[in-house]
Amino acid sequence: MKNPDASAGRVLVVEDEPSISQICLRTLSGEGFEVDIAANGAEAQERLKAKDYDICLVDIITPVMDGKRLFRWITEKHPEMATRVIFTTGDSINPDTRIFLEQAGRPLLPKPFTLDELRNVVRETLSQAGKWTEKKG
Repeated sequence: MKNPDASAGRVLVVEDEPSISQICLRTLSGEGFEVDIAANGAEAQERLKAKDYDICLVDIITPVMDGKRLFRWITEKHPEMATRVIFTTGDSINPDTRIFLEQAGRPLLPKPFTLDELRNVVRETLSQAGKWTEKKG
């Protein structure tokens, strides 16, 4: 991994619900990840300009800039990151959201999710990107 400071890697959580972002922070930090939080897509853009991340966990519905627009920006500006985006949403029934998710072809972590589901989707995405090595017994 190119980040020697964190044993598992860096995760950017884009989430406007403080309780969910704190759950992600505690869970992923406990797994050895360095975790940053952005409340919306515009904040996430600034963080992505300043730092490299191994995974972006992106809520589709956030204020200012939603996850769909952020993903389009990532695909254009950081195409290598686009394969390491995981979406979260409580709105998987909306036809526009379903179409977007199908077109994006990225994993979806539907809300509410369990801590194990969060850990597993992050590990699987990193593994598929060739960035995960099991460090814990």
